[in-house]
Amino acid sequence: MSGEVRELVRERLIALRDPEYGEFSRKLFPDADAGRILGVRSPALRQLAKQLRKEDLAEAFLSDLPHLYLEENNLHSILLSGEKNLPRLMEGLDRFLPCIDNWATCDTLRPVAFRKHPPELPGKIRRWLDSGETYTVRFGLGMLMSFYLDEAFSPEYPDWASGVDSEEYYVKMMVAWYFATALAKQYDAAVPYLKENRLDPWTHNKTIQKAVESFRVPEEHKAYLRTLRR
Repeated sequence: MSGEVRELVRERLIALRDPEYGEFSRKLFPDADAGRILGVRSPALRQLAKQLRKEDLAEAFLSDLPHLYLEENNLHSILLSGEKNLPRLMEGLDRFLPCIDNWATCDTLRPVAFRKHPPELPGKIRRWLDSGETYTVRFGLGMLMSFYLDEAFSPEYPDWASGVDSEEYYVKMMVAWYFATALAKQYDAAVPYLKENRLDPWTHNKTIQKAVESFRVPEEHKAYLRTLRR
């Protein structure tokens, strides 16, 4: 059944190709095999995800890993993000995270079930951060940023983010994104990481750049942050 669904989904994805967008996408992923990028826009992928759910084909598609095309992986992220059953979601994440090989698929994965902030989730995030796998770590940082900088914030979480040990660009960029967002939402907890130089120079300066560019950070905070550049 999964093989039949795989071919059906590929046929639909091929039918949705936009050659101009495909050329644009290939420039975003210069290290990727160009033949693995079809060029399907995100709104079309989301519409296809709705169709697969209505036709009860989503589960078969999600069970068929690994995928070949970038758009198949992005479609997988969209479908898995809509899973509301936490145990099924966690099982799906365990299968899918090792297959993610690019930032777009990683950042598309935003599970709606996490909005309820289950108490067991931070422990799982801790394990993702410790995994050493580029996009699993990036995903864990994204979850910490998306769901644990508001009412579920804890002072230990910025320590988790600053403690990520990686030279990977897509990990360091997410650490900077996390702290720039923290400066908008939890300024008093986040600013010591810059004042005390707890981040490496590149991440430190990228954090300040992103915070200064953010409309969510007050001007008086931006003025002070500019003085902290290294």
